[in-house]
Amino acid sequence: MSGNCPHCGYPVLAGETFCEECGRALQAGAPGACTACGAAAIDAEGYCERCGLRQPTARDHAEVEAGRAAGVSDRGRRHSRNEDAMALVAVDAEVVAGIVCDGVSSSPRPDDGSLAAVEAGASAMVKELRGGSGPVEATRAAVARAAEAIAVLGTLHDAPACTFVSAVVGRGRVTIGWVGDSRAYWLGGTPARLTLDDATESGMLTAWLGADAGEVIPQVRTFEPDGPGVVLVCSDGLWGYLPAPEDMARAAQDAARAPLATAQALVRLANDAGGRDNITVLVIPFEKGSTPK
Repeated sequence: MSGNCPHCGYPVLAGETFCEECGRALQAGAPGACTACGAAAIDAEGYCERCGLRQPTARDHAEVEAGRAAGVSDRGRRHSRNEDAMALVAVDAEVVAGIVCDGVSSSPRPDDGSLAAVEAGASAMVKELRGGSGPVEATRAAVARAAEAIAVLGTLHDAPACTFVSAVVGRGRVTIGWVGDSRAYWLGGTPARLTLDDATESGMLTAWLGADAGEVIPQVRTFEPDGPGVVLVCSDGLWGYLPAPEDMARAAQDAARAPLATAQALVRLANDAGGRDNITVLVIPFEKGSTPK
């Protein structure tokens, strides 16, 4: 014997991780233990069978850097899981590509859908760009592949759904593509919103990715900035608190100098304001340069 369980007092042996009597972890943070009650009873969907808490996953909070660009995705304060997904890739020494997909919470398995769309879209975009395609062609290919990837996860009556927004930044040009209401902003001399929501005034989506989406036709725009700045790509978990480009620019004043710190600060801002949705933001500096029309 080496002691007693700190929860129920049952005798335990040296080297044991869980109490045989009450089933709780003998030390905080033991592998496989519930982070709230310590029970070794986590079901296949990640919920504790004792207290019901959904266990944290790697998607609850994720950070990524690529070249000088950075991104952060966070579950927020109200949702039990992160239904956003992101990808950020340095295509080469000059070009960075990023994608954000926001799972539609009213659809089944939105977290699976957004992840499938991001992974497929990013793979297609990078393949096209590295193969010599232009950013517009690569953007359209990424949307098409993302739409295919999420569509196969469901049927017309059981369809995961998500939005899509992407940016290809570099070689004097910025190319944005989108379906839905995730957004991109230009934070330069004159801040500007680069996307138009595919949504009604009440916020209902008019375009999305999913088996029930019909024909997906992305909106794509390209511009050549006449000076340095930052392309910011985000889900509505952020822009819902900072919808105007001027507000976003004020909250991201250090974005060009400190992309990761800025992304982290914007996520904290959204969480401090209530964190009512999942929050994802990519911060992609543009080194040199026409103001977006």
